[in-house]
Amino acid sequence: MTLAVPLPRRTRQARAGGPRRLRRFRAPRGSALAGRQVVLVSALLAASVVATVGMVLLPLWVPPAVMLVVVLLGVFALRLPAMIVLCVAVVAELAALVALDRVEPTPGEVVVLALAVVSGLVFVRGRARLGLQGAASDLMLVDLRDRLVAHGRIPPLPERWRVDSLVRSAYAEAFSGDFVVASRSQGGLQLEIVLVDVSGKGQEAGVRSLLLSGAFGGLLGAMPRETFLPAANDYLLAQNWSEGFATAIHLAVRLDTGRFWVSTAGHPPAVHLHAGSGRIEAVEAPGGPALGVVMAPVFGVHEGQMEPGDTVMLYTDGLIESPGSDVELGIDRLMGQAERIIATRTGGADAVLAGVRAGEGDDRALILVHRD
Repeated sequence: MTLAVPLPRRTRQARAGGPRRLRRFRAPRGSALAGRQVVLVSALLAASVVATVGMVLLPLWVPPAVMLVVVLLGVFALRLPAMIVLCVAVVAELAALVALDRVEPTPGEVVVLALAVVSGLVFVRGRARLGLQGAASDLMLVDLRDRLVAHGRIPPLPERWRVDSLVRSAYAEAFSGDFVVASRSQGGLQLEIVLVDVSGKGQEAGVRSLLLSGAFGGLLGAMPRETFLPAANDYLLAQNWSEGFATAIHLAVRLDTGRFWVSTAGHPPAVHLHAGSGRIEAVEAPGGPALGVVMAPVFGVHEGQMEPGDTVMLYTDGLIESPGSDVELGIDRLMGQAERIIATRTGGADAVLAGVRAGEGDDRALILVHRD
């Protein structure tokens, strides 16, 4: 026999009232957004009326082009339905003034105003299709960019260890197809850094970079180092993107002994600068294919030792590739700049990037791990 145990009164009320509370919570938010749009479109409609009156009473001070300002403010502040209302009002007001012979806009002004209205509607419609609404959407994009940067922040390191890193997007765009994730694991004794180059560049790769940086940041340090790249490959395959591949290099360094391990997935090799002998060499790890290409790939591991004064350098192909030139020559040029700048302690990642003189047409990333 099953006994029915009565629930406490508060629990019954919470269960019974939960959905209603949720509806009551959501409704004001939607109403507030709609109310804000009504206020904004009303203010802009009033501004268009004031501009219309000004064109009649003060034609020398208020030309028809003033409507461009009203439309531009609507692009920044309004959602698509309100923007349509504003554009229809602006066009109707100008048409009425022309029909009543109150204004005589030049053909050029008519064309510019028409282009402004059409462009504004197309822009707001595209923003609405992405789920972005009004000026707050710009703040959201800034937040996404900041999150991508935060994922690549190097954790605090003990004395005698330094990391110098930089990421530059193609043509100085806000988003880059190159990104960094870093973590300290094994009780803080191991530093892990992953440098990833997503297919594409600039803004077209920015969304994939943001998604992957969050996922890879969650994987890094949460599993043994040798299983990171296989797990990242499985995750990328699961996304089923049409252009879903990415190259990556994974560096793990023991901060107590200087022992390090490097694994690559279709990525250019790391570079090791030996302070004792002054020798600089490419770390020839038995690399695997790019991430997201094949099932169950095998990623080889190179094991090495960082002595005091040594530096390990990671980079993306934007620093070594240029049209009509060999990649090997690009690696040699990069190694030469690293030897000249880092070995002589005359600069850091910025100086190396400037010395390589890589073009602005591709994303570029460079990481220098120093043991002092």
